Parts: sequence; structure tokens; C-alpha cells
Amino acid sequence: MKTHRELLVWQKSIEFVTQIYNLTNKFPKDENYGLSSQLRRAAISIPSNIAEGAARNTNKEFVRFLYMARASASEIETQLIISKKLNYLNSDNESLDSDLLIILKMLTSLIHKISQRIN
Repeated sequence: MKTHRELLVWQKSIEFVTQIYNLTNKFPKDENYGLSSQLRRAAISIPSNIAEGAARNTNKEFVRFLYMARASASEIETQLIISKKLNYLNSDNESLDSDLLIILKMLTSLIHKISQRIN
């Protein structure tokens, strides 16, 4: 098994965290402990759960952590929609949506691949 650092989905997730931090730096200051903080925590959760799951002893546990990473990605999807509705984001941030979709697809694919090994 590869280490989490070798997984493309982990690498892309790390890049995504950086994008989220750069983006939320531009949010209004009164969002520091609100939406900005929520987005950051959810973004950090994706590569963190991938890393923790990869370090576990079984594929079953790894898949469980990959599901948590995917749930965090879905949480971000919702938070980005809210950010757009509040006009914190504009069309310059469209790449976030596509990057997030790629991460979601990669997580789903990895879950499927590892789940096949379990059964």
C-alpha cells in the first residue's frame, strides 16, 4: 500500500486547503469565527482523514476515514454555495468547484477500489 503522501487525492486535497485559506483571507473580518472557520476546518479535514485512514491497520478502517473525508468535501460544497449567495465569492473562484468535484470523484473511486479488496 502506498503512503498517504503518494496518493494523488491527498496531494490535491493539500492544494485545495491552500486555495481555501487564500480565499477565506478575503472574507469579511466578522466571518473569522463563522463561515471562514468552518470552510477551513472542513478543508483541513479532507487530507487529514485520508492520512489517518491510510495509517490504520485495515482497509475497512481506511474506507471509513475516506467516507469522512468525502463528507467533509460535501460540507465544503454547501459552504461554497452559501459563500456565493453572500457575495463572498465571484466567478473568479469557479476553479474551486471543479477542484472539489475532482476530489470527490477521486475519493469515491478510491473507496470503491479499496472496498473491493475487503469483500
